[in-house]
Amino acid sequence: MNILVTGGCGFIGSNFITYILKNRKEAKVINIDKLTYAGNLANLSDVIREYAPSKYQFIKGDICDKQIVEDIFKESDIDWVVNFAAESHVDRSIDEPAEFLQTNILGTFTLLEAARKFWLDPASYITKKRFLHISTDEVYGSLDDIGYFTETTPYNPSSPYSASKAASDHLVYAYWRTYSIPTIITNSSNNYGPYQFPEKLIPLIINNAIKGKRLPVYGDGKNVRDWLHVEDNCSAILAALKRGLPGQKYNIGANCEKRNIDIVNMICDYLDKKLGLINGKPRRELIDYVSDRLGHDRRYAIDASKIINELHWQPSVNFERGIIETIDWYLQNTAWVEDIETGKYLEY
Repeated sequence: MNILVTGGCGFIGSNFITYILKNRKEAKVINIDKLTYAGNLANLSDVIREYAPSKYQFIKGDICDKQIVEDIFKESDIDWVVNFAAESHVDRSIDEPAEFLQTNILGTFTLLEAARKFWLDPASYITKKRFLHISTDEVYGSLDDIGYFTETTPYNPSSPYSASKAASDHLVYAYWRTYSIPTIITNSSNNYGPYQFPEKLIPLIINNAIKGKRLPVYGDGKNVRDWLHVEDNCSAILAALKRGLPGQKYNIGANCEKRNIDIVNMICDYLDKKLGLINGKPRRELIDYVSDRLGHDRRYAIDASKIINELHWQPSVNFERGIIETIDWYLQNTAWVEDIETGKYLEY
């Protein structure tokens, strides 16, 4: 089985490649990544040692490059496409949205067109081929204090990032309706775990708190996010590939709502116990409330009952264990963080 993973050097993509190679012995992964600021070859150093070149191949390239994408489909007889490739940092999308539209919309279009060109056998639509598009709960917009996102929740994106993902979701579904390309969409809640780029909330707070630096928190810190360990997301994606139906979408979540400020406090308290106080003071005193993000959604919450009931998937990592394991991972991998902060990883 030949699996094309796009954006496989990023946070979720690299975790998925590791997961799929461990759990699908017949799989060969072809990973295409542009290696922008969030793509890091070091995320897959263990995979390279264990699986390259027979089971793992890396191609540096842009999914917007039609020739590169078509060459991969032609030479590798791709069975599954798992499209992680995306610009995903909301703040960057607010400052410079053009790259988000290019990669997230036109890149997805390029992949879909290659699938349409090379997946010519109508029987393959039902029995073998799968194009799984990785999306986000942010396409749904913001929730009030009650309610949950379901697969039928109307899209209401708030940022250029979420708008670009919403557009790509619609395009993926249209290729199923129009051309019968066997597409599936997954919309997950906020992921956390190892190898997450340090701009994101949890790794940013962990790494700043380790060093005794200020801990920036948007607004009043009471924005709510629904958290999912990256390994649980990987297992859900595999369930969708194996048992999901073309033309369907599946929300992925672990029923784990947390306020941002509560997560910051958890990290501070654990590091105080693990490392001791900072200059005799608790790390909570490093919290710095900053001006709120433009268009900042107040609350996300996923109803994952469809994937649980139809595909028999369940999350396995509770947040209290997962966050401690994540903090410990960053403590044990300070060199990985330092390479990113100094830009050294871009030289790999």
